[in-house]
Amino acid sequence: MPNKVHVKKGDTVVVISGKYKGKQGKVLTVLPKDKKVVVEGVNIVKKHVRPNPKMPQGGIITQEAPIWACKVMLVCPKCNKPTRIGHRFIQEGEEEKKVRTCKKCGEIID
Repeated sequence: MPNKVHVKKGDTVVVISGKYKGKQGKVLTVLPKDKKVVVEGVNIVKKHVRPNPKMPQGGIITQEAPIWACKVMLVCPKCNKPTRIGHRFIQEGEEEKKVRTCKKCGEIID
């Protein structure tokens, strides 16, 4: 089964279920192998860090943890609404290019 995720790094998404439902953020990292994404400002956890050359004192840091990709929905840049993603082929010179489209307004996303 292919490890595909419907969002890309840099996309604006909204969380559709769970503790952070309704919260919007930008996708920082996509982990297709685990089918998870890291979203800015969502699923903040505290991590205990041992002293190391980068952080000689150690301590507790806060960072975003991954959440399941199925719990986020892409926000269309044109209509600013959470939407499903469709695909369309557009002609670009000699070759066809597959692009993502908004299912609500039909706008090309990338």
